[in-house]
Amino acid sequence: MKFMVIRKADKDTEAGVMPTEQLVTDMLKYNEEMIKAGVMLDGMGLQPSIKGARVKFNNGKPTVIDGPFTEAKELVAGFSLIQVKSREEAIEWVKRWPPIDGGGNVEIEIRQVYEAEDFGAEFTPEMRKHEEWLREAAEKRAADER
Repeated sequence: MKFMVIRKADKDTEAGVMPTEQLVTDMLKYNEEMIKAGVMLDGMGLQPSIKGARVKFNNGKPTVIDGPFTEAKELVAGFSLIQVKSREEAIEWVKRWPPIDGGGNVEIEIRQVYEAEDFGAEFTPEMRKHEEWLREAAEKRAADER
């Protein structure tokens, strides 16, 4: 099972306050533990919403809305993608989040990722093959760009 671990934004992340050396050290250690356990697939922090945009569609017509966005608690400051055996295991990993982050006051959301088998018969063998090809092509392109 794959889960996205979402670190919610707060006033500091939205203000672009950079993490302390201690927090970076603690996050690196936490991520290393997950990598060594074979749990972490990817993860990264996001720049403040002032540098972002939203694209809203109304009757199929896109409208671009530039950041910043007002409700920091509804925004994402960073994320990790993990693969574990259960929702409970995902929660256990998140409980180990470095307590120094946000002065000990952060909100982490855990969301399960859809996988091919979740779509049932509507996701035909041809679609599965195409989806696998897309995933492999994207991974290869990312590796080539490094």
